[in-house]
Amino acid sequence: MGLNATNNCSTIWNYGSTTHPLWPVSTSMGAKFIGLPSGAKLHCALKFRTRAFASRKSVKRIKREKQLRLAEEANVVADSSTTTNVDYVKDGNKASSADNLASKKLVAIPSRNSVLQACTVTCGLIAALGVIIRQVSHVASVEGLPVLDCSAEVSFSFELWHLGLVAGLVILISSCRCLLLNAWPDFAESSEAANQQALTSLEPLDYLVVAFLPGISEELLFRGALLPLFGINETTVLAVAIIFGILHLGSGRKYSFVIWATFVGLIYGYATIVSKSIVVAMASHALNNLVGGILWRYTSKSAPE
Repeated sequence: MGLNATNNCSTIWNYGSTTHPLWPVSTSMGAKFIGLPSGAKLHCALKFRTRAFASRKSVKRIKREKQLRLAEEANVVADSSTTTNVDYVKDGNKASSADNLASKKLVAIPSRNSVLQACTVTCGLIAALGVIIRQVSHVASVEGLPVLDCSAEVSFSFELWHLGLVAGLVILISSCRCLLLNAWPDFAESSEAANQQALTSLEPLDYLVVAFLPGISEELLFRGALLPLFGINETTVLAVAIIFGILHLGSGRKYSFVIWATFVGLIYGYATIVSKSIVVAMASHALNNLVGGILWRYTSKSAPE
């Protein structure tokens, strides 16, 4: 009996000191279980292993849940960012559309009939006023009144050398206009606004009407009537040119266009003094209008195709 007890104790001690897969403890811990049945020690070992395994599963589950939570938060942030970007693009498109609409409203485009009718009526009135001034001055001069005879000072005569003068004026004024359109943004904006209103709705042949009617009527009034009525000199040329320039203000044209029209009026005035003929100024004015309209039609992005 004593031998068996000794053997049993030895067996228990050896079991406790053996590195068993289900009992990974040191020899000193095995000594605490001396006298315990081997089943109790096995139960303790299994319980310890189960708790360790459960704790490892808990740690993994916590890590996995944390990763899922971070992924969900990242998706939420991405979705909100995408929504913000989409809203921003939509708002930007709306703002761009509103700006385009507002810019289109700045320049009203009249119909073709309206442009031709307005041009014909206005030019007719201007020409009639010029004819009246010339006729009244002629009658007053014949009657002995101290009034210059506009018909005598500036005639409708035309000589061969006038052709060269007309060609030179067309080249000079058209070249200056092209330079200013590229070098003076405010003048380019004014010219674009005026051309859009007057030329957008017109047919190609209509350009002859809106080029020659204003050229003939305006020169008949300003250089054929007002200039000789107040005396043909440099002061009168400048005064008439300033009036001519101011009357070109409006319809999208700014003060830069007034300066340009005044400069052109000076050139036409001096051409009238040199030639003694209103035909030179009329022809130069009309041809410059035609050249400017054709260049705008085939170079401007807003011109009709």
